[in-house]
Amino acid sequence: MAAVVTGLGVVSPFGLGVEAYLRGLREGRSAARRITLFDPVDLPCQVAAEVPSFDAAAHLDPEDLQRVGRIVPLSIAAAREALLDAGLGGDLPLEVRRNIGVVIGSGAGAIDFAERQYEAYYRGGIRRVNPFAISSSVVGMVSSELSIRFGFSGPSHVLSNGCTSSTDALGYALHALRRGELPLVLTGGAEACITLGMMEGFCRMRAAAVGWNDRPGKASRPFDRHRSGFVLGEGAFLMVLEDREHAIERGARIHGEIAGYGSTCDAHHRVHMSHDGAESTRAMELALRSAGVSPSDVDYINLHGTSTHQNDRVETLAVKSLLRARAKDVPASSTKSMIGHAQGACGAAGVVATILAMRDGFLPPTINYEVPDPECDLDYVPNVARPGRPRLALCNCIGFGSKNSALVVRAVPA
Repeated sequence: MAAVVTGLGVVSPFGLGVEAYLRGLREGRSAARRITLFDPVDLPCQVAAEVPSFDAAAHLDPEDLQRVGRIVPLSIAAAREALLDAGLGGDLPLEVRRNIGVVIGSGAGAIDFAERQYEAYYRGGIRRVNPFAISSSVVGMVSSELSIRFGFSGPSHVLSNGCTSSTDALGYALHALRRGELPLVLTGGAEACITLGMMEGFCRMRAAAVGWNDRPGKASRPFDRHRSGFVLGEGAFLMVLEDREHAIERGARIHGEIAGYGSTCDAHHRVHMSHDGAESTRAMELALRSAGVSPSDVDYINLHGTSTHQNDRVETLAVKSLLRARAKDVPASSTKSMIGHAQGACGAAGVVATILAMRDGFLPPTINYEVPDPECDLDYVPNVARPGRPRLALCNCIGFGSKNSALVVRAVPA
């Protein structure tokens, strides 16, 4: 059973909407800038890829905005665009709404809201804490907020697996459609984790990019020899995933197909990847097997490409193990070079980028690739988008806790 994408909705560091995201990708712009959501003056890394000028009040009333984290209005905005794109806007009949599931991937959920509640407690005691401190802080509330907002009473789930969260959410949705449990799922990833606590943690871990505070646009540089860590990002990247026959029956436009999913664990370390990348390779192999295709069919890879030394080197090894003699001939790029690392939402960001590339005939670039690293020697589509129309792509994800996940995306048949 085929699972097709019939709606896309994006709130990214390039701005509100799919078209803003598409323009940024095609132009190969960096969305990284000095952090404005809080004062980063004491941090070694003062750079992030924030969603600019986002008007949360346009998506939630003022009272509700005090009860939830930033992830909620970001998600509502992206969901509304995806649903409208899929022809599912307006008042849907009850029999339709009760069969729509919501499956979202998010690593941190409303961590900004949780941090504010701790600050309120330590500054003023328990009476200063919001009564919604617990219910709105748990990661699982993200899908519930969308279900409540749009009246969808199908399954409402959040997968929180760190960086692979939204890739796994899409895989979970794919399986639900293939089993015939649902005809349609609102799925993807959302993250709003640019907070003081998160940045302090990543700096302490030495995972965040340092040395680029005076040149924010150069900070995220996957596979470049002078990479020094990732740039934290945020956003919501949602899509309507639907059974193909159901989509055709209701006359929906099809953007592409999620054709396969695979997931493994290195079982190695809570932070570091296994040095050989074998389980990352196997996750991609499983995704291809799930799609009924082989490595020889792959003509583009959207890489995890975080701009950290170990990740980029090991992911390069994993791709080489998968594609063998073809490895250097298949273009592969990192969306994170432009929009930063949106943690649990990064996989969905890569899937949307891949679908747009297939639809509009271009290969997204890896920007800031200036000094080649001998250990990272694939065709990363350096610095400038390239004409091309991939027909079958892999979207690869790697996460803390030794997690690996991959999706196969297939273009709409010509």
